[in-house]
Amino acid sequence: MTLEEVRQKIDEIDSRLLPLFQARMDCAREVAAIKKEAGLPVLNPEREQAILDRVAQRAGEYGGAARVLYSTLMEVSRGLQHSLLDDGGGFRALVEGAKLPPAPSGSIATFGRPGSFSHQAACSLFPGCSPVFFPSFAEIFAAVASGQAQFGVLPVENSSAGSVGEVYDLILKYRFFIVGAETLGVRHCLAAPEGAAPLERVYSHPQALAQCSQRIAQLGLSPVTCSSTAEAAFTAAREKGAAAVCSEEAAAAAGLAVLERNIQNTENNCTRFILISRELYIPRDANKISLCFSLPHTTGSLHGVLSRFAQAGLNLTKIESRPIPGRKFEYDFYLDFTGSVKDSQTIALLSSLYVELPRFSFLGNYTERE
Repeated sequence: MTLEEVRQKIDEIDSRLLPLFQARMDCAREVAAIKKEAGLPVLNPEREQAILDRVAQRAGEYGGAARVLYSTLMEVSRGLQHSLLDDGGGFRALVEGAKLPPAPSGSIATFGRPGSFSHQAACSLFPGCSPVFFPSFAEIFAAVASGQAQFGVLPVENSSAGSVGEVYDLILKYRFFIVGAETLGVRHCLAAPEGAAPLERVYSHPQALAQCSQRIAQLGLSPVTCSSTAEAAFTAAREKGAAAVCSEEAAAAAGLAVLERNIQNTENNCTRFILISRELYIPRDANKISLCFSLPHTTGSLHGVLSRFAQAGLNLTKIESRPIPGRKFEYDFYLDFTGSVKDSQTIALLSSLYVELPRFSFLGNYTERE
């Protein structure tokens, strides 16, 4: 057979498959009506697993591919049933009760010291604010939890050094809402006391040291971790032979001279900051959604969930897995994707995930500025 003849045969098979798919989805509608009458849940994991095992066995050498195909069919079917049953009432009520973001009337918990990049992000998100500084990420979450601060500003990801793992762990621990985000261009400088002795070591936060690792190695300096870039500047000001990787603002605050500017490994170095709150606020122009969940230990469970985002036309921008404390090799998954809960398909998808997935938490629908 020629290539064109084989393609015609495939088209013929596809023309027979589509009506069968439509008929299967019609059956899913009938199943939804029966389950609603009987008060049964949409998900029946034992039945689904039995079907997948049977299909994989019958498909022979195509068993793995058949399992993926049927898993996707069942995911799509479940999504339809959830939408027909209007599942996830608790989640829908949460979203409907969200308020518009207020002007900050309380403290903005901020990492580091004046002049830090977190300070710059706080001022960008809330011009004219008066941040309250904390020396650790954990203390920022604690301040928001206690009501000492209305909001907290935290770095979560750098374009070259990657995720700030500690912050993601705290997000999953506290499950506060994300109510805003800002991507800030980060320009690091090398700073030291005026007329300092030959430099031997350089202080900074581990993320900043990673972002400037190439220049630090070229200079032959020993990197020493510090709680923040701004704290590094004050530490270098007290020690002989020490420098800091920090912002120019932090260097000026500590009385250091800037020896070199823009020492980061990449020219377009930037860091994403988030704004956390105990209260859920959703702005009118919200364009980013964050959530987290765990998954059952079944083959293809992550693929199945992610395929439903593709079906809804949603673009995933971040996926992060973090170990669940106290459990053996079990993980929470953190997701960012573009979208709005005002969209009917998006709210239907999240409502179904709210019902199905263990440890599901909606972390917010917010505006991300770049």
